Amino acid sequence: MGGPSGGPGVEPESTAQVITHSHTSAPHSGGAEPQPAGRTAGQGSTAARPGDADLRDYRAAFAIAQTAMALLAPDGTVLEANGALGALLGASPERMSATGAAALLGLSGDRHARAAFHDVLTGRRERLRCTRGITRPDGSTVHAEITLSRTGARPLLLSVEDVGERDTLREELRHLRMHDPVSRLPNRALFFERLSAAVGDHGSRTGRIGLCYLDLDGFKAVNDTLGHRVGDELLAAVGRRLLACAEPGGHLVARLGGDEFALLVRDSTGTGQATDLAEAVLAALQPPFDVGGHRLAVSASIGVVEREAAGTSATGLMQAADTTLYWAKADGKARWTLFDPERNEHRMTRQALSRTLRQAVERGEFVLDYQPLVALDSGELRGVEALVRWEHPHFGRLAPNRFIGLAEEDGSIVQLGRWVLAESCRQARAWQLAHPEAPLVVSVNVAVRQVWDSDLVADVAAILADTGLPPRLLQLELTESAVMGSAGRPLQALHALDEMGVRIAIDDFGTGYSNLAYMSRLPVSALKLDGSFVQGFRSAEHPNPADETIVEALVELAHRLGLTVTAECVENAEQAERLRRIGCDTGQGWHYSRPVAAAAISALLD
Repeated sequence: MGGPSGGPGVEPESTAQVITHSHTSAPHSGGAEPQPAGRTAGQGSTAARPGDADLRDYRAAFAIAQTAMALLAPDGTVLEANGALGALLGASPERMSATGAAALLGLSGDRHARAAFHDVLTGRRERLRCTRGITRPDGSTVHAEITLSRTGARPLLLSVEDVGERDTLREELRHLRMHDPVSRLPNRALFFERLSAAVGDHGSRTGRIGLCYLDLDGFKAVNDTLGHRVGDELLAAVGRRLLACAEPGGHLVARLGGDEFALLVRDSTGTGQATDLAEAVLAALQPPFDVGGHRLAVSASIGVVEREAAGTSATGLMQAADTTLYWAKADGKARWTLFDPERNEHRMTRQALSRTLRQAVERGEFVLDYQPLVALDSGELRGVEALVRWEHPHFGRLAPNRFIGLAEEDGSIVQLGRWVLAESCRQARAWQLAHPEAPLVVSVNVAVRQVWDSDLVADVAAILADTGLPPRLLQLELTESAVMGSAGRPLQALHALDEMGVRIAIDDFGTGYSNLAYMSRLPVSALKLDGSFVQGFRSAEHPNPADETIVEALVELAHRLGLTVTAECVENAEQAERLRRIGCDTGQGWHYSRPVAAAAISALLD
């Protein structure tokens, strides 16, 4: 299909959608040329001409046809117009005769339509079709579809159809399709259409775009208790208040579904404009709503995103807004939260780690470091705590706080914990064999989920048997909150491990229940004081008497219960000395050593 001016690929202007077809009619038999106007294909042969009766019937049909039509001469002037065309254009058919059709139809001002019209007249095209507004003599306009056709003989046939009602109906249907029936606001489809247009508008005034994505807090309870009718009335009322907030700035408001709404800030002037809009929305929602005979209070959580339009996409913007909305809810609801790239990067990293954690254990991406446990009275190395690290292929070496929580959430902590326990015992056995005169106790952290989701006792027994490590050289650390109130399987596991000869230590002691009376009935042999207790020991010039009194009391009680005490986070010699005077048995922290590889511990033993 050629362009309207004869060249390929030329599109018509928006004022007239021109559809033309190349002159590709089948060749006549014997290669005869097309006949000039007024001759039939068989002229000069024995074929019969149409009779006068046929011509009269044709003219009668042309005159009474409901379709507005005209016959045009080769130069484009009107030879004859029917009554339907006169009625449509507001002029008598007689006055149209000898009038240029291009001017009559308003094609003269459109070079694309005018060129295509001329191509049909000259035989370079068979057909023209375009839609445009035609101005009547009284100044009114009719939206019409114009068709000019060649029939293989002259004159040419022009037809004009009023498509105004059709287009109006089409617009009404589009409006229904693009608007939410409950709130009467634009729906998700129209919102994304406008959002995509705003993102792609590189000629915008500021080149920036803002988005407030909100969700009503506790709306489900309204539907569940008062019914969907009241819920719909509430949504409509919320929509009206949002519209009142957005209209002064000309911002788009849409209901995306359920109790989710969005406000689009085109040509944003900066982050402040978007956050001010979010603040206005929160204020607008504070007064209670009177709907369905009920007075209802409602709040919203709002995710706010504001950025340059270039380099983003509608999908990317909505993903950022959805993430930020989740933050607003997690931060306490009834508030707005601004998108934070660093926080999002942490979330993305967390998701990436979570997806690959199980496979990382299988691929052997984890390693162990060991931190010494030193006797405070003699300075001797008494043991080490095994600390797992993830040698991630993309993020580098990761500390436990980056992935242990994830492992506990998805259950992979059982698999990872089993590996840590086996590797720790294997290394401890190697140290024992190399230095039988000074065997080290290896302390390994155990998650609560390992006790519940696996047979910890069986795992420990199998690993000790496989490595040959004596049970007395293995200490398992559990958090205080995990041990306190233990019943059933966890308590049975603790007693079974104790009977096996394995030591049980309470990690981060003092941050949980601190019930020493209950602790005395558990098979626990050691307490590890949380580092927060040692912070008051950092300065000899400005000591905290309360911290020292608390630690001294805890140590004395622990010793009376037959428990040893390890102080964590010992950072300097002054702390170590004061803890020694109080009676702590061992210390652990950077004053002695950072967590190091097994080879460094071996060097200390040599």
